[in-house]
Amino acid sequence: MKLVIAGGGTGGHLFPALAVAEVWQQRGGEVLIFISEKEIDALATKDRSELRFEKLPGVGMPRLFSPAIFGFVKRFRESVASVRAVYKKFQPDAVLGMGGFTSTAPIYAGMRRKIPTFVHESNAIPGKANKLNARMVDAVLLGFEECETFFPHSRCEVTGTPVRQTLANPLPREEALAAFGLQSGVPTLLVMGGSQGAHSLNEAIIKALPLLKDLSLQIIHLTGPQDEQVMTANYRREGIRAHVAAFCHQMEVAYSAADFVIARSGAASLTELSHFGLASILVPYPHAAEDHQTRNAEIYVKHGAAVLMTQDEITGESLAKQLRDILQSPQRLERMGERARQLAPQNAAERVADVIGKFCQ
Repeated sequence: MKLVIAGGGTGGHLFPALAVAEVWQQRGGEVLIFISEKEIDALATKDRSELRFEKLPGVGMPRLFSPAIFGFVKRFRESVASVRAVYKKFQPDAVLGMGGFTSTAPIYAGMRRKIPTFVHESNAIPGKANKLNARMVDAVLLGFEECETFFPHSRCEVTGTPVRQTLANPLPREEALAAFGLQSGVPTLLVMGGSQGAHSLNEAIIKALPLLKDLSLQIIHLTGPQDEQVMTANYRREGIRAHVAAFCHQMEVAYSAADFVIARSGAASLTELSHFGLASILVPYPHAAEDHQTRNAEIYVKHGAAVLMTQDEITGESLAKQLRDILQSPQRLERMGERARQLAPQNAAERVADVIGKFCQ
């Protein structure tokens, strides 16, 4: 069975796509993955030679009555033509879109070929692309049950958000810490702004650092490419032990080393945090479509797994206070981590593959 997966542009789309591809291949199937031309896609796939990738240009949809709609239609037609040329050679049996307009042309071309088509929506509130794509597919697969109300006319299956197999099991804590040059027995904070970093989050950390110097704390900070050097300089100036990197290709090591996390609240990141049972301070990206990251975070807060801080309220002082409160209550930290673990979906990639397989029989 040949499966096409379309899911580039952000780590939230791409990493669950890779997880499904791993399961599909293990079951003896073939996979082709459409990705975007963005740097994050190139970084995340450069060591995945066992998988086949095809690039599609970005085709973000403008407002309906904007003059830019004509350019969108032109690029979309070009993307459909490219996809059809690939399909002619690959002959797919099913198509799965993971979100974003990178997935729209592959889904549309799959629908026209009359083969089973699907979308997976990881977030609690769907984006514009998946609202459109859902009209063309056989089933909508969901990361959160709360999202089902947004697809009243679609067949929905709650599968959870797939996690890559490399993230299935934690490493021994001492081994993970050693990989980052950090000490055993010291509380370790992981800061991550998503697959492309988060400049405003990095700025808040810089302002908080002078207020954290007296704490027993070490930090793993994934900054994104633009802030790596400035963050390294700030940690050095304040004398705080830290491992700073633009991007991490082995997130299982970072999660295994961490005691708690400051992060954006994209669905893929939250799913990974729950698999590792990590408490978190969540700072939703305020410009995410439909403000879906805030809704994602609220689900984790409701279950006692996280603390929510909005972009507007996060300052050096407020962030430092929140970190102090968590560090001074080990029982609270442990309780939040356990509740995060309870939110981890079980076998989500396998469940996605099962649904697709049923339609292909």
